[in-house]
Amino acid sequence: MSPLRQKMIREAQLRQFAPSTIKAYVWAVKCLSEYHGRSPDRINCEEARSYLHYLLTERKVSFSTCNQQTAGITFFYRHVLGLTKIDLKVSRRRTWRLPEVLSCQEVKRLINAAADRRDRVVLMTAYGSGVRVSELVKLKLSDIYADRMVIRVEQGKGRKDRYTLLTPNLLGELRAYWELHRTSKWLFCAQGHARPISTNTAQRAYYKAKKAANLQRRGGIHTLRHCFATHLLEAGVDVRTIQGFLGHKRLETTMTYLRVARNNPGQPDGRFDLLGRLELTKD
Repeated sequence: MSPLRQKMIREAQLRQFAPSTIKAYVWAVKCLSEYHGRSPDRINCEEARSYLHYLLTERKVSFSTCNQQTAGITFFYRHVLGLTKIDLKVSRRRTWRLPEVLSCQEVKRLINAAADRRDRVVLMTAYGSGVRVSELVKLKLSDIYADRMVIRVEQGKGRKDRYTLLTPNLLGELRAYWELHRTSKWLFCAQGHARPISTNTAQRAYYKAKKAANLQRRGGIHTLRHCFATHLLEAGVDVRTIQGFLGHKRLETTMTYLRVARNNPGQPDGRFDLLGRLELTKD
């Protein structure tokens, strides 16, 4: 590992960045270096902007991807090279895209099409609790509070703890899954039980099931989080309650789902158990 990379990682760790953020920032600087064919400390601001222009105009990456690359390169210049006045900000084109949401029947087809029992329970947990995939793979047995019927999400996005739904149907599936695999710490373990499954493993489970179910909607496993919020709204659950389950800082973020939900949602009746409405076939 080069001294520059070591210093960048150290500076990011001193600021307590998440490991995924550090990895993304290091990758951004590596790509910049490879594009110009020389060490990043020998690449000036205008050359960095040329690289970002290439990403947008030739590679046609999304704004979020370009923004992440910009943040990583800016961090490198400011906190590794000490160039505090550098400005690489890229303006965002104002667009609005609503999330893709599966119907209840499509979610049912997806879960029933899972390749194996673990994939099935992974998908059920993602949908039934609304957790992000990064939170899903880190769930531990101790995060399941059967007596209170909640799931603890420890240090989720923004390094915040929260509680989300644990419904009777999901609890039953998790117990049956545990009886088969007898994991000791992580809810969903990789081979050998020493570590949890990766986010890529969870994504592959979703894409395999989506293909098997012949679903054409775009998006990955995060779609199930959108479905969780939208279907709860349609069942009559109030938006502030859903905000708490999702861990959104701003209510406006959760209110996006009001534009996705059907125009005539059901009356409030406490039907939190989304999985119970699917009438899934037994595995």
